[in-house]
Amino acid sequence: MPKTGLSCTEKTLLTLSLLQQTEMPKGKKAKGKKVALAPVVVKNQEAKKVVNPLFEKRPKNFGIRQDIQPQRDLTCFVKWPCYIRLQRQRAILYKWLKVPPAINQFTQALDPQQPPTASACPQPVLRAGVNTVTTLVENKKAQLVVIANDMDPIELVVCLPALCRKMGVPYYIIKGKARLGPLVHRKTCTTAAFTQVNSETKELWRSWWKLSEPTTMTDMMRSVATGSKICGSRCQAGKGRG
Repeated sequence: MPKTGLSCTEKTLLTLSLLQQTEMPKGKKAKGKKVALAPVVVKNQEAKKVVNPLFEKRPKNFGIRQDIQPQRDLTCFVKWPCYIRLQRQRAILYKWLKVPPAINQFTQALDPQQPPTASACPQPVLRAGVNTVTTLVENKKAQLVVIANDMDPIELVVCLPALCRKMGVPYYIIKGKARLGPLVHRKTCTTAAFTQVNSETKELWRSWWKLSEPTTMTDMMRSVATGSKICGSRCQAGKGRG
């Protein structure tokens, strides 16, 4: 074949011109295989909650100059007094550090008002209170019972004299619970009981009580049967007829 005598540059230009002539006209797209669409994921349709239109959602806004702030624990922001900070720090140091004996001995002080053991503590001689006195009388531990006459309501102590008579405990009714209060370091006191009494004083109290004690229930009812001697006109007329 005869040689054309074209250079490499000319061959390249000729090839490009041929390719441009073979291009598809504008407005037409190349047809290709259609790719199948991905299967549609069927979502589970949740049942919509029935919302009452009368109740509107009002979300709170805790920004500046908005809704009232919720309650928070602001202990860490409190500036405690100096003595409180020191005693808290001291308690932590005593707990976690090995305290020297010279300092630790000051934590083991004796109370002069408190005996070393509970058994050595003297038992109270005078007890006060309706329930306490009633329990002492039932257990036969009361030596003398003192009752105030102005108890209100009177139903709280009305059965106490009968209980004292049944248990053989002497009792006295005094005027005014304000006079009985200073015995137990209070303003007023309704009932009081002595649990420990000297033998001489005990016999003296019993002799006094026996003099004033009614012998039978009938005598007791006669002595306290009526509270007033004044009778109305109808009562006097009835007594005159009898």
